[in-house]
Amino acid sequence: MSEGVSGADAAVLAAAASGDPEALRSAAREWIERNVPAEWLAAALAGDMDRLHAVRSPEAYREWYPPLGRSGLTVPTWPVEYGGLGLSRSQSGVVAAELRRARLTTLNVVGIGLVAPTLLQYGSEYQKQTLLGPIVDNTAKWCQLFSEPGAGSDLAGLSTKAERVDADTWRIDGQKVWSSFAHEADYGILLARTDPSLPKHQGITVFAFPMRHESVTVRPLRKISGDHEFNEVFINDAVVDDRLRIGEQGQGWEIARAVLAFERAMLSGAGSGLRERTSGSSIQTLVTAAKAAGAVDDPVMADEVVRLYVENQVVQLTNARARSLGREGAAPGQLKVLASEHNQRLQAALLDLTGAVVYDPEDASAARRAFGFLRSRGDTIGGGTSEVQRNNVAERVLGLPKDPFSDNTIPWRDIKRGPTA
Repeated sequence: MSEGVSGADAAVLAAAASGDPEALRSAAREWIERNVPAEWLAAALAGDMDRLHAVRSPEAYREWYPPLGRSGLTVPTWPVEYGGLGLSRSQSGVVAAELRRARLTTLNVVGIGLVAPTLLQYGSEYQKQTLLGPIVDNTAKWCQLFSEPGAGSDLAGLSTKAERVDADTWRIDGQKVWSSFAHEADYGILLARTDPSLPKHQGITVFAFPMRHESVTVRPLRKISGDHEFNEVFINDAVVDDRLRIGEQGQGWEIARAVLAFERAMLSGAGSGLRERTSGSSIQTLVTAAKAAGAVDDPVMADEVVRLYVENQVVQLTNARARSLGREGAAPGQLKVLASEHNQRLQAALLDLTGAVVYDPEDASAARRAFGFLRSRGDTIGGGTSEVQRNNVAERVLGLPKDPFSDNTIPWRDIKRGPTA
């Protein structure tokens, strides 16, 4: 069993069990003051982001991070037996506020945001005991292995196949693409076709796929922002233990929809396109830049900043409402469209205020602004395009007729496909 399971901080656990929000706030703050390096905490509490980035490198933060994960503070709503604090959604806001105050961001975002809630809902006890701990303390990183060259927006058309070798093992072959963090992942949550005789939304199964496998090749795909978060993944006769099958055979599409819902929720936070996740909502960066540029004296620019500020408040309040109401809090895809398109407008306004950015390795602030703008271009693509999300709202909320797909009822193996399938 991983050290991260059932290992939450005792004082924080006791405060959580008391149900007293002030006791919980105090316990979380005391843990932070006791464990976060003093120089990091001082810069964070002062709001000095340049100083924080100077004294807390990404490498140093990753090395220090495991105790934070094991404290339970980053996953307060998880059950206590799996390393969380057993808090309600509303109670967890107290902990989240303390983490934001200290600029303590969550690592392993695919593992925490997509995989863990899927395992908690569909995983076996073996999977919960062996996989959740390393996710929360960031000792096992995860990626998502869904999209394929021939199955992007039509995800159910995927052709990666998994065939049983015997009662205990599967053999998997196929290709995935646009897999964020696959180059550093230890596991991927993978969709594979296990019965091609069924229609495409059936006969799909989900696996926790080991990435450190000699049969796996990962190739980076460099983005406009300059980094290579995306990858293409080639899987050639990889043998996988049946204990890593998530859910029942053929339950893949149901689980995939749950994963996509978790992904939309993860991508729906205000200002989510900023590289420096330690800064909180990017609207504050815009307001600061507007004051420095004298935008209050320019009625056009002032109107734009105020409009984006109000829009940002709508995003945050809608997210808070969705969190408090759970699955009933927002229409499928609605929040994701709202947040991603807002962030694109926000990042563009920031460049309008500050002017064109010339790359200078010595100017970290300018580099973050440039990255934020470039990265935001993908916000309306990742996690399902805005067009797909609007279709979801139209069909599942407004009750409008679905597009007349002609291949949803015929066996997958009989569907005509291009040479990439």
